[in-house]
Amino acid sequence: MGFDRSAFLSAYDALLDRWPVPVDTLDVATPWGTTRVNAAGPPDAPPLLLLHGGGATAASWWANVGELARTARVFAVDRIGEAGRSAPAGHPAPAGRSAPAGGTPPRTVDELHDWLDAVLDALGTGPADLCGHSYGGWIALGYALRRPDRVGRLALLDPTGCLTGYRPSYLLHAAPMLARPSERRARAFLAWETGGVPLDPDWARLYGLAATYPAPRPVTGPRPTAPALAALRAPCLLLPAADSRPHDARTLAARAARLLPRARVRTLPGVSHHGLPYLRPAALNAELTAFLAR
Repeated sequence: MGFDRSAFLSAYDALLDRWPVPVDTLDVATPWGTTRVNAAGPPDAPPLLLLHGGGATAASWWANVGELARTARVFAVDRIGEAGRSAPAGHPAPAGRSAPAGGTPPRTVDELHDWLDAVLDALGTGPADLCGHSYGGWIALGYALRRPDRVGRLALLDPTGCLTGYRPSYLLHAAPMLARPSERRARAFLAWETGGVPLDPDWARLYGLAATYPAPRPVTGPRPTAPALAALRAPCLLLPAADSRPHDARTLAARAARLLPRARVRTLPGVSHHGLPYLRPAALNAELTAFLAR
C-alpha cells in the first residue's frame, strides 16, 4: 500500500479540528525545509515545545493541549522527514506553499539539534520548556544536554532510547509493520500495544496512515552516558507508563531515580506507551501542568 497523501491530510486536519483551543498554524522556514508548528495558548505565556513520538504527528496532542495552553504558549512541531505537514526542501510543501531551497531532512544528531535551533530561532521564544513523548523524549533529552541554555524545563513521557533498551517482544510485534507498512498492520500493532482498549477512531486512523509515509530511517544514537545525565541542568519530570510494552516501567523508573537524582519520577498507572498522551489524559495533564507552573 502506498502513501495516500490526500487521506492522510484529511485525517490530520480532522484530529487538529478537535483541539479545544484556537490554533495558529505556522510554517517555519529552516535550512532543511518548511516546519509546521501548531501553536496555541496566550502569546505572552512561557513557551512549551511539544515533540511527538515516532509514528505520531503534531496534531496528536489533542487530549493535552487544552490544559497545557491555559498557562503556556504551546508549540506542537511536526518533525521534518516524517509524516505530518512539515515538508523537506524539494518535497511538496503544506497547503500549497513553496519549500525553501535547502538539503534533505536531518540525518545526524547534530543536524537534528541544529534543526531545533532553527525552529526556536524562527519562533523567537528564547529558552523554552520541552516535552517529548517516546522518540520525542529522546530528542528532547539530547537537546537539553547539548543546548542547556535553550531549555527551561524538561518533561519526558515514557521516553525510549534514553535509559533503557527495547524489549525483544516489542520489536517482534513491530517487525511486520516496519517491513511492509500498511494501515491495517499499524492499527493491529497499536491495538496490541495498548492492550486492546477502545481507541479514538480519528487518532487510530491517522496513526495507520502515517505508517505508510515513505520516511527515511529516523535519526538515532546511543543512550546518554551516566556522567552526561548527572550533568543535566534543566528541572526534569519523567513519567513512565505502567503498562508500557517497549520497556519495563519499573526498570525505567529505577534507572531514572539513579541516573537523574534531581528528576521527579512518577509512574502513571493503567496506560500503555503509545496510549500515554491520549488515553486517561487527566493524570498526565495534572502532572505536566503542576511541573511547568511558574
